[in-house]
Amino acid sequence: MSDRNNQRVGRRSLLQSIGAFGALVGLGGITSATPGREPGPKKDELIVGVDSDVSNIEAVVEPKIPSNAKIVHTNETLGYAAVEIADEASIQAKETVLDADEVTYSEDNVTYEAIGADPQELESDADTASTLYTPNDPNLGSQYAPQQVNAPEAWETTLGDPDVTISIVDQGVQYDHPDLSGNMDRSVSNGGSDFVDNDGDPYPVSASENHGTHVAGIAAGGTDNGTGHAGISNCSLLSARALGDGQGGSLSDIADAIQWSADQGADIINMSLGGGGATQLMREACQYAKSQGALLVAAAGNDYGSSVSYPAAHDSVVAVSSLDEGETLSDFSNLGPEIELAAPGDDVLSSVPWDDYDYFPGTSMASPVVAGVAGLTLSAWPNLSNEQLRTHLQDTAVDVGLSGNEQGSGRVDAGNAVTTEPGSSPDPNPDPGECGDEVNTASADGELSGGWGGNPSDTYTYQLQTVDPCSATITLEGPTSADFDLYLTVDGRTPTISDYDERSASEDSNETIEVDLTGSEAFGLLVSRYTGSGSYTMTVDESGR
Repeated sequence: MSDRNNQRVGRRSLLQSIGAFGALVGLGGITSATPGREPGPKKDELIVGVDSDVSNIEAVVEPKIPSNAKIVHTNETLGYAAVEIADEASIQAKETVLDADEVTYSEDNVTYEAIGADPQELESDADTASTLYTPNDPNLGSQYAPQQVNAPEAWETTLGDPDVTISIVDQGVQYDHPDLSGNMDRSVSNGGSDFVDNDGDPYPVSASENHGTHVAGIAAGGTDNGTGHAGISNCSLLSARALGDGQGGSLSDIADAIQWSADQGADIINMSLGGGGATQLMREACQYAKSQGALLVAAAGNDYGSSVSYPAAHDSVVAVSSLDEGETLSDFSNLGPEIELAAPGDDVLSSVPWDDYDYFPGTSMASPVVAGVAGLTLSAWPNLSNEQLRTHLQDTAVDVGLSGNEQGSGRVDAGNAVTTEPGSSPDPNPDPGECGDEVNTASADGELSGGWGGNPSDTYTYQLQTVDPCSATITLEGPTSADFDLYLTVDGRTPTISDYDERSASEDSNETIEVDLTGSEAFGLLVSRYTGSGSYTMTVDESGR
């Protein structure tokens, strides 16, 4: 056993075991790579595609490549060979190999990257109480993504059918994570396959390989399992490890992973990766998966308004942009006419190695939200084809006031998609319900002392937790010897004593503001002291319909 495998087994012994998943499933048309072929990006390789009726790829390609080149990998299903070749000979080799009658294209084995996510630590004190389905996951109150896409309404009907499978083409997934193990596809050994190291174990190799675990947890982390966060669905997860711990992966590894996922019967394939440009092999791999019945979903990219990345830009793929908590386009999100749906992607809470949780931002996070909603939708409407599912998600999306290049058909909505019969439209005038049907309470403590020259004020930003907020009461309680004033803005901006929307300024330390929040998404608070000192507690009682 290699040192790397020894390290892996040792690490797993510290984690909860999920037992054997059964016999290793074959790779269906993918040959073994040449021994010694380096994992991850393969910048010294050329992809050579051949006609679909070619039975012996090597016999067609080998006579046309330079003497110092060699075929290191073939895929009979997608009809290509990967050729290792010196960089300086690449252009000449491309032209030479195209002279073969049965060769259809040649291109570099380019590198795709995981689409972004620098972790940011956030905290929330919100406790959620709702008339909608409320799972028992302890971190639900620290999440906003499920609430933003109306997942609680969908959960009233279904938490997700395990017969619906979502494949995560990404970095390795910690498949024995306590919030993922229960949803891993048990028909496949270890819940997936590894195309980076060419083995059957798609487990992360280092703590930095956290992207795939985070993405998987968003789409289908355990919901209502009393552990961690709530994923969008309880559908089954497949892990197709195609990106290494440097977050990069080769075109051929990713294409093989897509083909394998389709051959395993994946209903939805999530690709939170991009940046390799338009390639024929990626186009054919995605088209193959689509022809097998899979819905492909991909991140638009995090290049701050640049055009949509590939593979998201391919016609066969649903391209997803990212929204922040206020349902405006995230500043990092790419945009363009290929965008079909938008979803929350700013600081999304999910699982990470080892048995932990963190907040990541990126269109990488928005894409699995859509994949999870697609899983819920297919659970409720199992007879939908992949194209019908794609259309239904668009038809039931919510217009959040952005341009088509930013939101496509709108923000994906799980409640609409699950409760609306395919082929019809959501009720445009639903009963809003009574204000107070949903109630959330949050609190924060602060301390002011030292007079105006010391610490005269504290500021807070509160993100609304309810699906349809209508009002809130903000209460501040402090020592009787002090005089606090409370200022509030209803659009989330930071208040000042000269720039605010509401103010409570009695001559004591107890202040209360009641505010109409209809149409609001966040508000800002400023506590200012005029006399005295001491600690205070501020409470927000939020109501929604």
